[in-house]
Amino acid sequence: MIRSKRLRLSASVAAILGFASLVAPARAADKVTISQAFQSMLYLPFYVAMDGGFFAGEGVEVTKETAGAPAVALSAVISKSAQYSIHGPEWTAIAASKGAPVNVVANVVNGAAVWIATTPDVIFNDVKDLKGQKIVTGLMPTTSTSLFLKLLKENGLKPEDVEMTQVQLGSEPGPLLAGQAKIAVMYEPGLDQVVAKGMKVVLGFPERYGAYAFSSVSARKDVDPAITQKVVTGMQKAIRFMHAEPEKTIAIAKKQFPNLDPAVVEAAVKRMMREKVYPDSVDITAEALKTGMETQVALGNLSALPDYATFVRRDFIEKSLAAN
Repeated sequence: MIRSKRLRLSASVAAILGFASLVAPARAADKVTISQAFQSMLYLPFYVAMDGGFFAGEGVEVTKETAGAPAVALSAVISKSAQYSIHGPEWTAIAASKGAPVNVVANVVNGAAVWIATTPDVIFNDVKDLKGQKIVTGLMPTTSTSLFLKLLKENGLKPEDVEMTQVQLGSEPGPLLAGQAKIAVMYEPGLDQVVAKGMKVVLGFPERYGAYAFSSVSARKDVDPAITQKVVTGMQKAIRFMHAEPEKTIAIAKKQFPNLDPAVVEAAVKRMMREKVYPDSVDITAEALKTGMETQVALGNLSALPDYATFVRRDFIEKSLAAN
């Protein structure tokens, strides 16, 4: 009898504890702010992590802010008004070289996402065919124009060998479609906007340069490590989802860019997946960082390559890779 009462008591306690666990409030999510340089199709892994629930799945509630410029986004991190920022890692490297306590924690874009498009009548067999041509590029400082200048130098040309017209980022398609120039250097979705109008792609920097640290998540060195691990793991799961579920990924892209032609959004996402602009993981390899930063050294924006061992937080990256 005593043993029977004890069993009933144990069962009752277990039931109470089980009920308590069901009604107990869930642990509050860690709230963070991520400042992006722009609302950019390049940052699709970030949007997938948000809209696909991968940050939430790690217990992180993310507020997205759009700074309007990489330097402004990074400044928000340095001043602690945001915990993370998304933009080219060169901005972080430049700030770090001047003493700012910042580095990068995850990959976002792993290809040199820049292309050269021309009107159908342009004959392009080699970079030297650009000599003497009027070319529309983005307003400096921007990576597209930086890469274009590097391309000219690598092929024995100087900036004065071409007639370069710099315009506001995103407006490069206008002069090309209006016939004011026959060649333009641009990002997506501008590229597929002009392709839809009959323009042709004659050179792709992703294929030319391979793995290239183009955009990343930056943070202060004293950022909360537990929360950062959750953010990086959320990004890793989002990137894996993008490769496993391309159609669902395209749907998220269309939601993020409702004012763009859905066909252009789809074409742009597929191109960047195909040309490995979007990474396979959050990993940033030493070679990819070197390739990306060499452009900045060549242009004089950096005096030397950043030290990979201290600039890239491999601890967060490796734990996220091990968990997936």
